[in-house]
Amino acid sequence: MSLEPLGAGWASRLSAQFEAAGLPMDSELRARLADFLDQVVIWNRRHNLTAARDTDELVDLYLADALWLTRLGDDLGGKWLDVGSGGGAPGLTLALLRPKRVLELVEPRDKRVAFLRTVIGRSGLERVSVRRTRSDILPDQSVDVALARATLPPPLWLAEGARLARRVVWVLLAREPAPSQEGWQLARTERYTWPLTGFERTLVRYERGAGEPQSSS
Repeated sequence: MSLEPLGAGWASRLSAQFEAAGLPMDSELRARLADFLDQVVIWNRRHNLTAARDTDELVDLYLADALWLTRLGDDLGGKWLDVGSGGGAPGLTLALLRPKRVLELVEPRDKRVAFLRTVIGRSGLERVSVRRTRSDILPDQSVDVALARATLPPPLWLAEGARLARRVVWVLLAREPAPSQEGWQLARTERYTWPLTGFERTLVRYERGAGEPQSSS
């Protein structure tokens, strides 16, 4: 099935995402996200931004993880870092959900950097920046919060995130066990299902010197 821009036709799928995560969505946010998804589809025709095979998988890929990161991370201020931002999932979606958050997207590939910068300008995201590089040249403890999706295997990403972040590292898991990292504690585990395709996911929050772990699942 080919992906096509849907405009207002994204609405029912977007509503399903927000309902599953228990977060509100107003008409302005719905319009911003619909425009973003249209841009993903348009750019994907030339630049292979996503491997999503159909519309439901695309919406799950771009919304589900970002919504849970938003729900569980709204208490975290400071600077966030998304490593290997690629076509914008979940980092650029996070920026659209919380445009006042300071966020840096790290991506080494030129065409994807061009896409990210285009959407940032189109959406007026003044507190979001893009750096065309790899994470391994970034300085230690240069951000407050670090995240990545499928950029590295979970144990390797946790180690790299722990190097980069002062406070929190997020790890997104499919079926893998949660890794461990010296000096960091698992502060929260959240299991959820992508609402349109049924894929099971786990979001793990690690904190430097955190207390007892919490789980709502």
